[in-house]
Amino acid sequence: MKLSSEPSLAEDDVDLFARLLAAHQEKLYRVAYRMAGHHEDAQDLLQDALLEAYRSFKKFQRGTYFDKWLYRIMTNTFIDRQRHKKRVGRVDSLDTPPAGLEDGEMSAREIPDWTEEPSRRVLQDELGEPIQQALNGLKPDFRMALILSDVEEFSYEEIAEMLNIPIGTVRSRLHRARDMMRQTLTEHGLSK
Repeated sequence: MKLSSEPSLAEDDVDLFARLLAAHQEKLYRVAYRMAGHHEDAQDLLQDALLEAYRSFKKFQRGTYFDKWLYRIMTNTFIDRQRHKKRVGRVDSLDTPPAGLEDGEMSAREIPDWTEEPSRRVLQDELGEPIQQALNGLKPDFRMALILSDVEEFSYEEIAEMLNIPIGTVRSRLHRARDMMRQTLTEHGLSK
């Protein structure tokens, strides 16, 4: 989908973007899932981040790490979405009938069952629900630092570069995030 107000990329840039994306897609989804905590939210986050990356691809410096550049975009997208959720604050419950129905009128809602989706099973096996819930309880800045360090195994210097923060801030966020994770997991009987 190309919007008329979007700058167009040269064909070789489009090909390069596609190749880089193909090489990093699984890792990018894993990070999006860990940040968002749910399959649907992870897909939305990744899609929004990829759209922003595509629009900004002319700014990408060849020879640098595409995945790190995209993690920075994904982090900013995630934080923006969290801020937006706080402002909006309204979520429709599945227990209440949709607007516009008369009293007693029934409406069927289809809710997809993601429990048997292979990627979801793998992620649940890998992370475990309590660990993901503990991750979900962290503020986005802490969550991303922890994911990039402890899950994706980037160095403090790489994380500082990706998130555009000083190394001291990376260390501080990791220390606090690990403490919060330990406390949450201890409360659930999963850590000592």
